[in-house]
Amino acid sequence: MCGHVGEYMGPLAGIRIIDVSSVLMGPYATQILGDFGADIIKVESADGDLVRQIGPARNPGMGPVFLNANRSKRSITLDLKKPEGRQALLRLCENADALVYNVRPAAMARLGLSYEDVSAVNSKIIYAGLVGYSQAGPYASRPAYDDLIQGMSTIPYLFSRVNEGAPRYVPTAMADRVVGLVAVSAILASIIERDRSGEGQKVDIPMFETMVSFVMSDHMGGLTYDPPLDQGGYVRQLSPDRRPYQTKDGYLCALIYNDGHWRRFFDAIGKPEVFQTDMRYRTFASRMEHIDEVYGELSDILLTRNTAEWMDLMEKADVPAMPMYDFEGVMNDPHLQATGFFQAVEHPTEGRIKQMAVSTQWSRTPATPTRLAPQQGQHSVEILREAGFSDEEIEGLEAAGAVGTVAETAAARV
Repeated sequence: MCGHVGEYMGPLAGIRIIDVSSVLMGPYATQILGDFGADIIKVESADGDLVRQIGPARNPGMGPVFLNANRSKRSITLDLKKPEGRQALLRLCENADALVYNVRPAAMARLGLSYEDVSAVNSKIIYAGLVGYSQAGPYASRPAYDDLIQGMSTIPYLFSRVNEGAPRYVPTAMADRVVGLVAVSAILASIIERDRSGEGQKVDIPMFETMVSFVMSDHMGGLTYDPPLDQGGYVRQLSPDRRPYQTKDGYLCALIYNDGHWRRFFDAIGKPEVFQTDMRYRTFASRMEHIDEVYGELSDILLTRNTAEWMDLMEKADVPAMPMYDFEGVMNDPHLQATGFFQAVEHPTEGRIKQMAVSTQWSRTPATPTRLAPQQGQHSVEILREAGFSDEEIEGLEAAGAVGTVAETAAARV
């Protein structure tokens, strides 16, 4: 793949999104929309998206986190604090289907880019805010980051419940990614509704409420009922031995779950009598009641053979099991190699890089990346011309410092 696939028509072809989001949550959502064929116009300040600076890079501002969250987009540099930059953005919104942001709504209002401001130039636009908290509650104006939302949605507490260990965050931007996925659904649903009603609307996707729903759908437990039946928590997920199991030479991820799995497992290791006579294993309910013992004994059994031996046995017995991977392991997985998931591509400025394919498969309108991640301001002039700006107007924006091109934004970082 080169920098741009000119003839590609994905399932969202014809949809245009103005993306003023940054870091991970909003950009991840808009990258998915771009992969699906939408025209994503990424708007950055002269300083650029912060994640451009994260991780090792061949060139300044083109780090790996940015490259993996901003493909299928075009980039324009606008100073939205300048009246000329604000007006330029509003002109871009005139023919857009949605505007996506992930700063606090008060910051958008200070820029003169509230829903009322934007909808005044395009009443059909979807104004999608990936916000920290519902704007109807007392946390509405508070800042929100992935770590904070993980903590408030009980994820570190869940770690502390297992083996009575110290609380910790999931070592990936779990909240940003989950909320980004929910935002994709909300934006697309809003566009579908707009096409039926002819009216745009403001849509908030709050991190806190989204992640509480995500986690507590598993862990409400007896707190679902009034009065409560227990103190909450899904016991199998909280068992200290629900983890990758150590083998003689590595680790195995096995989920022996239903009656058939357990029967075939004990048959395969030559101990059929365990399933037949040990009442802890006979039914799903009894296994859940004794889950710590069941998983603890399984841990001891799996220490007796190496990973390859267990994989062979589990596959023959049709028991769910897969190896545990590190980063290099997953990139060399034979299934992912066969499906072409990790693709080597030539980036116009970064040279040969690897990117991940779109995970969904489509029989008629396949979704595929349309562009590799852009340099900052790479498409500024192109985007403005498409929006009807004359060369004189563009020169005026440049003279006012309201718009930047590749060379200008690179110089601003020096």
